[in-house]
Amino acid sequence: MLTDFWTWILDMGNSKTVALLIFFTTFVGIIIYNYSSRRRSERLESYRYLPLMDEDEADKRVKAAEAASQAKGEK
Repeated sequence: MLTDFWTWILDMGNSKTVALLIFFTTFVGIIIYNYSSRRRSERLESYRYLPLMDEDEADKRVKAAEAASQAKGEK
């Protein structure tokens, strides 16, 4: 029975489906992890425009976000 299962998975037509399910569930897990906590979500949203900012402004925002997360007790 176990050998039948591995034979089914190793078939190229079925392995693509299994890989799709694994990657999709991983993607959904990452999304849920990132947006499940309001504090984490707010911190990540504060980094949204970081690549488009000047260095000084970006440094100030990163330091402010880190200070806010430490003040709230998040590591």
